[in-house]
Amino acid sequence: MKKYVSAPVRKRDAMALVTGQPVYTSDLLPAHCLTVKLLRSPHASALIKSIRTDTAKKVPGIACILTWEDVPTARFTQAGQTYPEPSPYDRLILDRRIRCEGDPVAIVAGENEQAVDTALRMIKVEYEVLEPILDFTKALDNPILVHPEEDFKALCDVGADNKRNLCCCGVNEEGDVEKELAECDIIIDQTYHTLSNSQAMMETFRTFTQLDAFGRLQVTSSTQVPFHVRRILSNALQIPKSRIRVIKPRIGGGFGAKQSAVSEVYPAIVTMKTGRPAAIEYTRTESMTNGSPRHEMQIHIRLGADKEGNIRAIDLYTLSNAGAYGEHGPTTVGLSGHKSIPLYGTPRAYRFAWDVVYSNTMSGGAYRGYGATQGIFALETAVNELAAKLNMDPCKLREKNMVKQGQVMPAYYGELLQSCTLDKCLEKAKAMIDWDNKYPARQLENGHIRSVGVAMAMQGSAISNVDIGSAEIRLTDEGFYIMLIGATDMGTGCDTILAQMAADCLDCDLERISVQGVDTDQSPYDCGSYASSTTYLTGMAVIKTCEQIREKIVAQGAAMLKLSPDEVEFDGKAVRSLTTGEQVTLPEIGYASLSGAYPVISACVSHTSPVSPPPFMAGIAEIDLDPETGKVELVDYAAAVDCGTVINTNLARVQTEGGLVQGIGMTLSEDIQYSAKGNLRNRNFMQYKIPTRLDAGKLRVEFESSYEPTGPFGAKSIGELVINTPAPAITNAIYNATGLQFRKLPITSEQIAMGLLKKEK
Repeated sequence: MKKYVSAPVRKRDAMALVTGQPVYTSDLLPAHCLTVKLLRSPHASALIKSIRTDTAKKVPGIACILTWEDVPTARFTQAGQTYPEPSPYDRLILDRRIRCEGDPVAIVAGENEQAVDTALRMIKVEYEVLEPILDFTKALDNPILVHPEEDFKALCDVGADNKRNLCCCGVNEEGDVEKELAECDIIIDQTYHTLSNSQAMMETFRTFTQLDAFGRLQVTSSTQVPFHVRRILSNALQIPKSRIRVIKPRIGGGFGAKQSAVSEVYPAIVTMKTGRPAAIEYTRTESMTNGSPRHEMQIHIRLGADKEGNIRAIDLYTLSNAGAYGEHGPTTVGLSGHKSIPLYGTPRAYRFAWDVVYSNTMSGGAYRGYGATQGIFALETAVNELAAKLNMDPCKLREKNMVKQGQVMPAYYGELLQSCTLDKCLEKAKAMIDWDNKYPARQLENGHIRSVGVAMAMQGSAISNVDIGSAEIRLTDEGFYIMLIGATDMGTGCDTILAQMAADCLDCDLERISVQGVDTDQSPYDCGSYASSTTYLTGMAVIKTCEQIREKIVAQGAAMLKLSPDEVEFDGKAVRSLTTGEQVTLPEIGYASLSGAYPVISACVSHTSPVSPPPFMAGIAEIDLDPETGKVELVDYAAAVDCGTVINTNLARVQTEGGLVQGIGMTLSEDIQYSAKGNLRNRNFMQYKIPTRLDAGKLRVEFESSYEPTGPFGAKSIGELVINTPAPAITNAIYNATGLQFRKLPITSEQIAMGLLKKEK
């Protein structure tokens, strides 16, 4: 019987966080730690002709200044991905060639911040400034090469060709798309454009490093991927992984940004050179100009249907901007098609093609939604345009075409859909917003327009046949359990969720499960927290581990009672005889297991999955639009989510609300702009506008549970899915209010006002 699963359990670390306990990376710095900062290039493309550091080295308190001549020259990727990484090895710790504004030119370490800042100003760099390629739509086969080096390499066959500015390319299709489109009555043929978005997590990138008593490099970092960081540092520093230990404290937000090893290598090389502890803490500007934001994408869609609204063919081509380096470029692009097209079960043919190109802009990375966000904005907007062309309610169009449980999804790697309540999600969202009475729009007495818009979304649950989740559980002498996990809690509450599962599996109180965070020397291997994997993948590892440790408890308890295992039962507190009722308690079993008379009771199990069951949701936005100024206010947002069994209702709701707010910001305010020389203009929160809670209107979340047979307690993922519906839903609401169809994000008040003015004229 479930006691904790599906209950609104409070996060286990909640009080420590809200009372300001020292749990984050910067709270834990060792004494006499060197301060590390980077001298960054002001140019988007350049060659370093010379660097003079002699004067800077004389600044009192300076311990170390490193240039490209002082560091290893092995290429690596910062992408935290399972080996072999699909992302090309195209980066050096420091390089003579500058590929984007802010590329590091020198590493400076000193006793204090003042000394380091002084030394940074005294380093003299002579550049040969080169012409950059800033427009990614012109990058493919451009004579300006971002990566002309001969030692460029890709470990996986992703179609990379640095001499064409190509990070990766490919095509996937089924059926005859051209034939089906030729027979369609209506075709939507449009191009959609999403910009790079910053994750804007509260805690910026930060890391400190030191040598332990055995001369090993110990890295403490705010990262989502500790085991991947160990490998990345091994590649970059050219030292064995056995000489590296990575520890992950509490993380102040990541949203995918910390799936790349953005900051770790710089203090690590300082510690290797000086033998001293070293720490780097990115400023907000550095995090926004040289972080790992969402990839900018341009998506061309041809969508064909008959007069009755049956969708017959989808042709989707994605051009993605890798930026200066290829981190996550080959993998994010795949989701733009593979996690948008399968939303629809009626097409007889589909084609998904892609190119990811290099440019002299900030390199992209992982951000919640990971490419699906861009693809779903494009396809769902195209479907809304199809509904308008058919003069059909967009909800009815979706009801006619959406994927259903039991269908095989060709565009989703041929997987069978075993759990899906998308139809119920849409039905519930419609009821929550009162769609039938509010669609499409109505004018208020003050001249404002109220309108509604709709979208659906899906995601995945881990990367099938690639990702690994693990758990180890030990029984102690007092009869409580220590659970070691390699999954990274980045504020989502996975430590709590996994403990809930373990407590129910072991029939014990939640307080009897002590969860230990990630330390690569002690934790079982786990790929990390990304790809919506933790609840689904590590959750199954926890269940399997609990099954094994229960068997060992029963076996030892039976032995202590001089009985066979099939003659006893275990109720979570004691092992007792089925016939006499004689028992040994769990603390007695735990103590005996450590006495040498019996085996130590512990279990460790890894889990991977051949499938990645998609969660689904429907989102409906209600907006208030002022036609005089073009200002859009979100009045209400109804979200209905199918994430299988909801493990923790509190955390699932908060996850959904947070993702919705991020999607709202992407749609209405987060506007990345570059100067003609490749300098990013949106460098802080004065220029880069993210929504506050006051901007988000009313957010309402409901769940339509399904049961996923391959997931723990029937659960699927939720973390990334929830960011995907706001952009197409709000875009649809703006169209319903104004008749203006926007295909590029963000949609600003000025664009709406000018569009309405032009329409009137």
